[in-house]
Amino acid sequence: MPPVGTARERVRRGPTNYGCRVGYLDDDRWAKAWTVPSLAAAKASGRKLAMLTAYDASFARVLDRHGVDLVLVGDSLGMVVRGLSSTISVTVADMSYHTAAVATGLSRALLVADLPFLADATPERALDAAQRLVQSGAQMVKLEGAGHKLDVIRFLVEREIPVCAHLGLTPQSVLRLGGYSVQGREERAAARLHEDALAVAQAGASLLVLECVPSSVAASVTASIPIPTIGIGAGPGCDGQVLVLHDMLGLDTGHRAPKFVKDFLGEGGSVAGAVAAYCAAVRDGSFPDAAHAYQ
Repeated sequence: MPPVGTARERVRRGPTNYGCRVGYLDDDRWAKAWTVPSLAAAKASGRKLAMLTAYDASFARVLDRHGVDLVLVGDSLGMVVRGLSSTISVTVADMSYHTAAVATGLSRALLVADLPFLADATPERALDAAQRLVQSGAQMVKLEGAGHKLDVIRFLVEREIPVCAHLGLTPQSVLRLGGYSVQGREERAAARLHEDALAVAQAGASLLVLECVPSSVAASVTASIPIPTIGIGAGPGCDGQVLVLHDMLGLDTGHRAPKFVKDFLGEGGSVAGAVAAYCAAVRDGSFPDAAHAYQ
């Protein structure tokens, strides 16, 4: 049976058309469409943010109806959609196409899109790429690193484009790093991570993804900066969590699943149920637990 009532009414009472009922919107503040300012309000209130990736309208619609607050069109599509070994072959055209598809499926969640490899090499190139993504439906663009990227962040924010920064393990640096490994374990590296996190916040970033960082370091960074943090393999002390959709559903992507991945499809019983279970686990703090984090 198709859902009845308006989109807002369905959100407020919880979706039922996928065989599950989700009590994730008991506070009316979070029943509204997410905006950049509401992310800061969530951090201030202690309300955890649930984020997942999506690459098409159908999955985006399920995520939007079952409690996901932010949807990321990630350059991870190179690995989980196209079957490549890394993200560096993904282009701005790829990102624009998938961003437009996902945007049609969202009415509540905030849409974030990755700037792909070298699209942010200079402020001007980043602006051109960000313009395409925003015109495709993105409400925020994500870029990896600090250093010279601070100028890029400032340049975009000054031109009214919200930015999500990404520190820790940065997948676009796989050639330099020689693989995917935990970052920030050594004292010096942890101190640098703190410095970079504060720097991206001061440059104007509205959100920060921390990837593959020890739980204690991520929690300390989260407490020390004014913007929300979203963890992926960064422990429970972040202001929210993100996973790649395919990983969260336990799909075989041809790549070994990292330690921080949990298959929610088994307990959810359906895609919609898995999404709802993930959101509930993020909000009540049961995910990630110690088994899905780095010490």
